Amino acid sequence: MLRNGLEPWHLLVVAIVFIVLFGSKKLPDTARSLGRSLRILKSEAKAMKDESAAPTAPTPADPAVR
Repeated sequence: MLRNGLEPWHLLVVAIVFIVLFGSKKLPDTARSLGRSLRILKSEAKAMKDESAAPTAPTPADPAVR
């Protein structure tokens, strides 16, 4: 039934539907904002990964306090 998956004409139909629904003027703005959002998400994920991978120095016990 779904043996061939997506064929080129499927993608063409999807592209035409997007153009009809959103209009050709709004699509570049939408793609630009989506790209910015993905870039921000990627940088935040990298920052979180770097933060968790950074070794934390153990605090030495203070011998003066008893």
